[in-house]
Amino acid sequence: MLRSITTVFVLAAALPAAAESLNHTTGTQGVLLIDKLGGHVRFLDPTSLSERSNLELPKNPHDFALSADHRFAYVPIYGPGIYGRNPEPGHELYVLDLPQQKVAKVIDLAPYRSPHGVQIDARGMLYVTAELERKILVIDPAAGRIVAAIDHEGSGHWLAVLPDGSKAYVANKDDKLFLSVLDLAARKQIGTVPMPRGTQGVTASPDGTRIIAMDLARPELAVIDTATDKVLERIALAATTEPAYKAYYSPDGKWLLTMAGSSIGIFDAANLRAPQRTLKVGASPMGIGFSPDGKTALVANHGDGTVSVVDIATAAVTKTFKAGTGIETLTYY
Repeated sequence: MLRSITTVFVLAAALPAAAESLNHTTGTQGVLLIDKLGGHVRFLDPTSLSERSNLELPKNPHDFALSADHRFAYVPIYGPGIYGRNPEPGHELYVLDLPQQKVAKVIDLAPYRSPHGVQIDARGMLYVTAELERKILVIDPAAGRIVAAIDHEGSGHWLAVLPDGSKAYVANKDDKLFLSVLDLAARKQIGTVPMPRGTQGVTASPDGTRIIAMDLARPELAVIDTATDKVLERIALAATTEPAYKAYYSPDGKWLLTMAGSSIGIFDAANLRAPQRTLKVGASPMGIGFSPDGKTALVANHGDGTVSVVDIATAAVTKTFKAGTGIETLTYY
């Protein structure tokens, strides 16, 4: 009996706490950049931000998820096209060994194509959008295989998985004018959240109580209550006329950073109606990574191949450096 109890405690300790959000990453080992336009992943020193090494991948990597122990990064290969026009769609998921900065293995997702958004749950299961087949793939990376394919009504581009792994919210851009809501235990769509002009990025708060969805046509975000799947309010982004694009919560849940055009908005996550702070960064920002101390944000400027280093407290760019051809996403790990 004692051995059984000990085993249970060991297994429980190996799993992250239910409240921990594995999709809001940071760390001290290094910085991972997904250079979409350059067809590379790049590894930077977390202090100097100089490049340590890089790996060439098939075109084009877009997004990533990290394992709970930050041993592995999971990078889908979308293909050389763009949303709605991807004539040579990819069908692989690359598993990268972060300490060794090399490819550990490649998981073939065929017959599913155009994998793009990726999230992870506390048991290490991956959820990947398969845009052309209108599925969300459930992948066991340890086994290297797809264990389920969830049907949903939209094309699917990005998605947000709640920290407890109960639900996922899928952004369908202008294919369907709603977010698809998925029950991940039942592996089925259970509802929709109206987004009358379509949806760009989507993210879950680290505590799992809110979803932020970015309006495809306006500089506006929708705040969604995950208990009811109802829109609580819509908030305009300040100092921009460009459509909203993506949003990122800091891992500590203190800040929400948004992007539209070449502007970054900084929100107090506890009071999204408080005055926003805005600043200009590089061309077409797409990704944001947060330092472990929560003081610095790295902004990936997809349009000019640079990264902006932002001091969050002062809302100021302290440094800009070249980092490949066009970075879409990045993170400290």
